[in-house]
Order: sequence, then structure tokens, then C-alpha cells
Amino acid sequence: MSRSEQALVLIMRISAAVLLIALVPAVMPFAWMEDIHRHLGMGELPARPIVGYLTRSLSALYAVHGALLFFVSLDVRRFLPVVKCLAVLKILFGIGMFALDLAVGMPPFWTGCEGPILVGVGSVFLWLSGRIREVPAMSPPQVRQ
Repeated sequence: MSRSEQALVLIMRISAAVLLIALVPAVMPFAWMEDIHRHLGMGELPARPIVGYLTRSLSALYAVHGALLFFVSLDVRRFLPVVKCLAVLKILFGIGMFALDLAVGMPPFWTGCEGPILVGVGSVFLWLSGRIREVPAMSPPQVRQ
């Protein structure tokens, strides 16, 4: 395995681990969410069904993304086109989240971290994946006549 491949695998697995932590808020008591929301200086968290649904489903979706990253990291050469696609999507998602954070008035520390970190990690994925040789696709077996 090349150094670029080793680095990519390591960064993907660290990212996967961080994303899998999102399983915790997906199942934590709502009172804990309220405390965290208040502690972050964002006031009271509305106790509405849509808020519980969105916070939990988003957390679960992050965890699913983490599981996918871990799976793809098991064979980055084989899944190189997927890695590159995920890298570009992560960059675009980071740009979108930065714009969204600004638009909805998220706290400055949040806005300054979320989008830029996603863009940075996605850029590293893209750069490292560009340094790895893709495994040639196998052609289907030829039928003799």
C-alpha cells in the first residue's frame, strides 16, 4: 500500500469514527439535547415532533455516512471512483453548510468550523485519491463459439 493510500485510509477511518459518534444523539434523551442546545448559547430547543425527528434522523444519517466511509476504506483502490465522488460531495456539502450556517445565524464557532472542516477533509480525500492508481476493471469473460 502506498503512503497516499495509507494516509487516505487513516483519514477516512478517523472521519468514519467521528461520524459514527452521531449514533449517540440519535438515541439520547431529548432533555440532554435541550441542555446541550442551551449550553451552546442557542436558547431553548423547541420540544416539537419535527425537531425531535430532524435531530435524530440527521444524526442517524451522519452515522450511516460514517459506516459507508469505513466500508469504502477497507479497499480504497477498488472503490476509488466512490472515494472521489464522496470527496466532491463532501466539498460541496461543506460549502452548502457554510452558507446555511450563515443564513440561519448559527454561532460563529459553529459556522467557522463545520463547513470549512468538511471542505478541508473533502479536499484531502480528493487530493490523496488522485495519487492512487485505480484498479483496472475486469472485462467480462469471453464466450467461445
